[in-house]
Order: sequence, then C-alpha cells, then structure tokens
Amino acid sequence: MGCFASTPSDAGGNRRRVKSIGELAVFVPGFRIPIGVDFTQPLGDSLPKSVVNRLSALRTRIVAMAMHEATTAIKSSQKMITRNGTSTFSDLLQALEDYLPVLLGLTKDGSQLKDKVQFVWINQEDDDEQTTIGNVWYEVLSILHLMATLCLAEANYLLLPRKSKDGYQQRVSEEDRRRSIDVFLKAAGYLDCSIHHVLPQIPLELRKNLPVDLSEEELHALCMQALGQGVDIQLEMAIDSPKATLAVKRRLACEMVKYWHQAQDSILKVPFSGGLGEKHRLFVKWKYAEAKAAAYYYHGLILDEGNTEKSHGMAVAALQAAEEFLKESKRACEVFNVAPPTSRSPPPWGSMKFLSDKIPKDVSSKAHTTQDLYSQERILQAAPVLPDFALALNPDEYQLPPLDPIWNTVMSTKEDLKYK
Repeated sequence: MGCFASTPSDAGGNRRRVKSIGELAVFVPGFRIPIGVDFTQPLGDSLPKSVVNRLSALRTRIVAMAMHEATTAIKSSQKMITRNGTSTFSDLLQALEDYLPVLLGLTKDGSQLKDKVQFVWINQEDDDEQTTIGNVWYEVLSILHLMATLCLAEANYLLLPRKSKDGYQQRVSEEDRRRSIDVFLKAAGYLDCSIHHVLPQIPLELRKNLPVDLSEEELHALCMQALGQGVDIQLEMAIDSPKATLAVKRRLACEMVKYWHQAQDSILKVPFSGGLGEKHRLFVKWKYAEAKAAAYYYHGLILDEGNTEKSHGMAVAALQAAEEFLKESKRACEVFNVAPPTSRSPPPWGSMKFLSDKIPKDVSSKAHTTQDLYSQERILQAAPVLPDFALALNPDEYQLPPLDPIWNTVMSTKEDLKYK
C-alpha cells in the first residue's frame, strides 16, 4: 500500500527563506520541488532497462529545471517572458507533460509497481518539509499541482501592469487579459483533475498524510481562486466595453462572489501553520470582499432603476454595503501584503480602480438625494440578497494522458509486471 515519511529537509540547507515576493496580482502557492530518487533499485528486476532509464532521465531533468525555476516563480521578473513571448516556465511545463505518460505506466492493470518507488518532494517556499510517499499517485498529484502552480505564476506575470509605449501609464493589455483567462482555466483543469481523478486513487491511510498543499480542500480553494480571478478579468473587460450592460456586469460580479465563497469555505478547513498557506487564506479573504463590493454595487445600480420607494431604499442599502465591503477589502489587502513573506499590490487598474472611484461617489450621491425622503434607519437597512446566478466559467477538461508507446514493450509481459 506504500509508505509515508515527512521530515525536515536537509536538501535546502543552503537556502534562505524568501522574505519578500514582490508584486502579486495572483496568489501563487509555494513551489513543491521533486528530489532525486532511484528507479533502478526498486524497478530494475521488473521492467526493461529502457523503461527505467527513461523514467530516470525524465525525472532528473524535472528536478534540475524545477530547482532553477522555483527561485523566480512568484517574483515579477521581466526574464519570465522570452523574446518570442512565451513563458520561461513553458519548458518545465513541457517536461512535466513528457514525464506523465511514462510515469502512468506504473499504475496500469493492477500493477504492484505503483507502490515500489519512494517519491520525494519538498516545499521550496513554505516550511522546508520533505515528504516521501511510496505511491505513484502521489507523484502524479504532485506533478499536476506543480503544473497548476506554473500556470498561476504565468497569470501573475500577465496581470502585472507595465508601462505603455508612451512610458507613463501603467496598464495590462487586452491581449494579456484574454490570455490570462485561458491560463486560469488551464490551472483550474489540472486542479480539478487532481481532485476528481487522482486523489481518489490514493489509499485513505496515505491521503491523510499528504502535505496540506495537496489536501482536497486546498486544491479546491486554488481551483476556485483560478475561476474567480478569471471572472474578475471578464468583469474588467465588461467595464471597459461600452456594449456591456449593467445586467451583464452584475451577473459577472455575483458569479465571482460564489467562486470566492467556495474558495473561502474550503481554505478555512486547511490547518495551515503560517507561511504561504496562511497568506493564501488572507488572499482569499481580500478577494472575497472585493467581489462582494462589486456585486452589491452593480446590484444597487440596477435596483435604483426601479420607480418605487422600496427599490430606491434597497438600492441605497446595496450601495452602502458595497462601500463597506470596499473598505473591508482595502484593510484585508494591507493585512495580506504585510503577512510573511511580504508582498506588494500592483498599481490600481481594472475593475477595482474603477469601483474604488465610483462606489464612494455613488453612495454619497444616492444617500444625499434620498436623505429627505427616507429615515436614516431605512437607509441603513440590511443589504438586499444578491441574485443567484448559475456559474458559467468551468475548468478546462484536462484528462490524464495515454501511456507512452515505450510501455508497449512491457504490456506483452503483463505477468511480469504483476508478479516479478
């Protein structure tokens, strides 16, 4: 059934924990890095040498690349994008995709090989704990988590404002915004596959010993974060579009609230002990408040289009709720940024720049125009319930790849896989 060990790591003895991670538009979890393992000793008597060598070569390449890339993974470095416009993480992502079809051969047809190799991973940024589990599905889960992390790191880079051609205004191009949505959906697809198709393959006794980074609740929180941030970009683009109606903007904002609500429900169940895990919790709290500010604002504007005293009163209440959530989001942002490792928010842009300007003005205007008509108690009534819209944004439908053709040489001797 495999075995488990979790110990403080000596592999990172010369590493210093990152104190600051620069500007963050997207939360990127701590990079989990594979440590070298020996495939020959546990598999040499059961598999052809060509298969063992292929596994060793592919994983060794990933170990070297991941160690190198993790040092810049969550920092806003211009070097992350090469001359042809692709992320430097794309090479590592490709290496991981090349490894999976070969690795998955250890899982097929009831093979007992799935428990023979001790796979070792370490969290590079959080608490330097090394986790060793003798089960190939743990390795698959770790690979998909790293693939999702790479996508979130790329999305963070795409959404950091850069100077325009005139050298003054900082902005995020429409191309980068559209591209970031695709990257968010890709990350969500890896995480969704992890939750529904990989975690169930790991025996319950081993699943309990997974690091918190790989718990179902944390994976789900990251998945909902990716979808929530994807909808946020859609809302920003709707705000910029003269064709987008208030109804469209409200729907997007309300959907965003539901994604962040699910993220918060999940992450509150994860027993973090500080570090990036706790910082992730603070990020979700911040973005959840932002989403509610946007949703109540657009709900209030639509309610204000009604011609009744009740609709106007509810509109004012909704706008005042938006203002309170906006204030809460600013406080939550400050707490998030000072939490270790420290970070900075990029210059204001997009939906929150717009809403930070509009919400206080509209609340002041509506409250002023109605103060002679309604009592203060009526104006401060409980905020109206937000509309409940079906969620439209879904993860990419990622599926684990088919076996690499190298396993064709092994399938003809299936009995050896089971009993040798």
